[in-house]
Amino acid sequence: MTCVNSFVIAVPEGGKQAYIDTAEKFWALVKEFGALGQVECWEADVKDGHTTDFRMATKAKPGEKIVFSWITWPDKAAADRGEKRMMEDPRMEEFGEMPFDGKRMIYGGFETIVDKRA
Repeated sequence: MTCVNSFVIAVPEGGKQAYIDTAEKFWALVKEFGALGQVECWEADVKDGHTTDFRMATKAKPGEKIVFSWITWPDKAAADRGEKRMMEDPRMEEFGEMPFDGKRMIYGGFETIVDKRA
């Protein structure tokens, strides 16, 4: 069963290209470690909620955009192995400062239960 690691973060609006560059570099690693795919989505229509929403969840500041992304893996075991390899790989240090505040990132691993595609 496919495993999906998902992320929601707030990125400074002016940092879009820096984020894209980081995501491209990250894909090279996770692909090598067994990931099947990576999707990065930049805010186009994120509404403010009444009780909670993406901005509140990430503590987004004025001028920040929400990014929703996910990486797919063959299964949870592959995701766990990939994450372990990433954390041990010295190339991760080459990323330097991220173009977002990682302390406000929402992250989770999910097991696919429905997957419909055209």
